[in-house]
Amino acid sequence: MATKLPQIAIIGAGIFVKTQYLPRLSEISDLFILKAIWSRTEQSATAAVEIARQNFPSVECKWGDNGLDDIIQDGSIAAVAVVLAGHNQVDISLRMLKAGKHVLQEKPAASCTSELKTALSQYKSISADAPGQLIWSVAENYRFEPGLVECKKLIADIGKMMSVQVIIEGSMNSSNPYFSSSWRRNFTGGFILDMGVHFIAGLRMLVGCEVVSVSAMTSHVDMTLPAPDNVSSVFHLENGCSGVFVMVVSSRSPKTLWRIVGLNGTLQVERGFQGKHGYLVTLYGVDGQSKSSFFPFSGVLEELKTFINDVSENSLKQKGSQFVAEHRLSFVEGARDVAVLEAMLESGARQGEIVHVKKF
Repeated sequence: MATKLPQIAIIGAGIFVKTQYLPRLSEISDLFILKAIWSRTEQSATAAVEIARQNFPSVECKWGDNGLDDIIQDGSIAAVAVVLAGHNQVDISLRMLKAGKHVLQEKPAASCTSELKTALSQYKSISADAPGQLIWSVAENYRFEPGLVECKKLIADIGKMMSVQVIIEGSMNSSNPYFSSSWRRNFTGGFILDMGVHFIAGLRMLVGCEVVSVSAMTSHVDMTLPAPDNVSSVFHLENGCSGVFVMVVSSRSPKTLWRIVGLNGTLQVERGFQGKHGYLVTLYGVDGQSKSSFFPFSGVLEELKTFINDVSENSLKQKGSQFVAEHRLSFVEGARDVAVLEAMLESGARQGEIVHVKKF
């Protein structure tokens, strides 16, 4: 029997929707129907719909309060992708969940842990009243990047962990399309939180356990960026290992690196370019030999495909049977990333005092 394709809508029509969501969704257009794109303004919605219609000719254009209400009340729309300014996402996601729609929300999961706690409590009560299970996913493409997935598979080869290093030198300057994004400048934690959740997601995924406490120093050096724009932190993992997390929002020499040193070898994942942008994964063995493999980026495509598959499978599940959504997309995973960065920012504000990471 032919399965009915789920209909989805995109809430938001900014840079990331135009440059990532629409091109990636066009690669998996056989898995769903794109019903509508919404934005606050008609102009913004129309611009995104014009791009989308190259691959989704029947997509509808929605804007403003009335357009949002149309999507909420449209029973044929099974799921939405919420791709908005960070401080608006949770409210809109909860409205969509209340309307019985599955949600894929862009990261960060929320601006702080108090907002996360309230959101999870509301999600629990909405889910309790819902006739079926509602999926609330947070889009964290780093958990789906083939390079990081491969590194995770190799982690057992290096034996007991001794040290972990995460070095991030970003390129958030005036040539970056997100540099002038107003919400990121007025957001708690600014670019450190918005960008940093990616690297914490990578760290947590690779080590396979939680960060329990941090001690950090923060500073504000580049006055074209919101404060703070630098963080240097020592963190302690629940497996007893410790490590360092160093992030510079804007550097002249961008670098993204995770390095895990074990008793039997070292694993390193570094962003690079080999015809395409991606990650170079290197395993250094006890014999002094090293093996490297390069993996082009495809995390956004993989996370979108996974969410749409979850929505389809959820609709097919038998009454009474339990559906389990992909844990890498879960709202709780996104919450844990935010909690680590919030602890680092809090420690920085307290001149390096040890701060315990809130648990979710």
